[in-house]
Amino acid sequence: MAVIELGKEQKRRLRLVEKVRAGYISSTRFLRECKVELKKVKWPTKKELISVTSVVIILVLAFAFFLGLVDLGLIKLIKLVIG
Repeated sequence: MAVIELGKEQKRRLRLVEKVRAGYISSTRFLRECKVELKKVKWPTKKELISVTSVVIILVLAFAFFLGLVDLGLIKLIKLVIG
């Protein structure tokens, strides 16, 4: 059986091909595992989604209003102190 001697360039290309192949295999395995995990997720119903989204929007508006009042109060306090 004959042994083929590879040159430096051929060895470099072979290593590159092996890296690409390994990356492809690990990427496809990752995507398969993602698909399996996504099937396990309990997705919210439309009613749950709307109610939770409403709560989030109301809380964001309440905090924005509160921070606006705090900001306004601090501005008035600084103007009072500075003159």
